[in-house]
Amino acid sequence: NTLANELPDLKNLVVHKKPKTYNNVIFLDDANEEINIQNLDSQLIILNFWATWCEPCKEEMPSLNRLQINKNVKNLKIYPINIGKENRNKVNNFFDELGINNLEPYFDNPSTLAKTFSLRGLPTTILLNSQGEEFARIIGSINFENENFINWLKNLT
Repeated sequence: NTLANELPDLKNLVVHKKPKTYNNVIFLDDANEEINIQNLDSQLIILNFWATWCEPCKEEMPSLNRLQINKNVKNLKIYPINIGKENRNKVNNFFDELGINNLEPYFDNPSTLAKTFSLRGLPTTILLNSQGEEFARIIGSINFENENFINWLKNLT
């Protein structure tokens, strides 16, 4: 598997042989408006599932924040989706405390994406292609500025 060989130090990255398709992946923005991944036009979409009480989420969020403005990765949109059913103030304070300024917080909808994506723990990051298919996921936290990871992403867009 040549793809895996390019990512020697990301043991928690799982690349699927065949992309997984989902129907009705809908989540909410800060104004409670629905976002549907079928309507997104980025080449590469990252859904990052997190909660304020999750320490590893706190550790990785700043590097995720910087990934959004990384000049090497074009046409990428990151959606950090809070699945802790936490109120907006708490979430906004979390972003403020960590200096998260390149990302907007998003919120899980009542039908829960945790079920849709069979999440086992937090954080979990889902990588989607332009068709909204999951081609890889990261189980647990990583440094999103990892050079090998950036180079891999760069080749995808």
